[in-house]
Amino acid sequence: FFGYLLPEVQRQNSEIIELRNSIKTNKISKNKLIALKEYYKFKDGDSTEDLLSSIDIIPTSLVLAQAAYESNWGRSRFAKYYHNFFGLWCFKKGCGVVPLKRNKGSTHEVAKFASLPKAIAYYMRSINRNSAYDTLRKIRKHKRDTQQPVTGKGLAEGLENYAEIGYDYVETVQAIIRQNKLGQYDYQI
Repeated sequence: FFGYLLPEVQRQNSEIIELRNSIKTNKISKNKLIALKEYYKFKDGDSTEDLLSSIDIIPTSLVLAQAAYESNWGRSRFAKYYHNFFGLWCFKKGCGVVPLKRNKGSTHEVAKFASLPKAIAYYMRSINRNSAYDTLRKIRKHKRDTQQPVTGKGLAEGLENYAEIGYDYVETVQAIIRQNKLGQYDYQI
């Protein structure tokens, strides 16, 4: 399971690192910077430092643990048929697949993706720009600012809003990281 996801997670994190370095060293065009601010939902006046708090890696261990938990280790129909390993929802009719046990009156669908790379990119963008994960981004920024390692176990603390079960979700993801020794992948980025 992890072997299937790992190369793509690492590839996308490598792209994020390259993009961060381009921004930090001013080797990025003004138009590209404007496009990135739009993509990450920043205002034109926001600083480059603010933007860098959103354009950052998601530790590999965290991605792998969430994928395992959310997809039942790749066994969910959404993972098998629609590349959705993260339980990601969408809210426009026809944007995804209607869950079999959706509550009456609910309109959400489970997002479907054409490929694993598209699914992981969407997940990473969601973590990096959705206001529900502000705490995760603040934890990551603090770790960067204080030169501490950015680990999945540490950033999992910011995932309380990812699932309805709240902090139990954080503890479950951290347990998956610990039990499967996924932290070893955080330092290869």
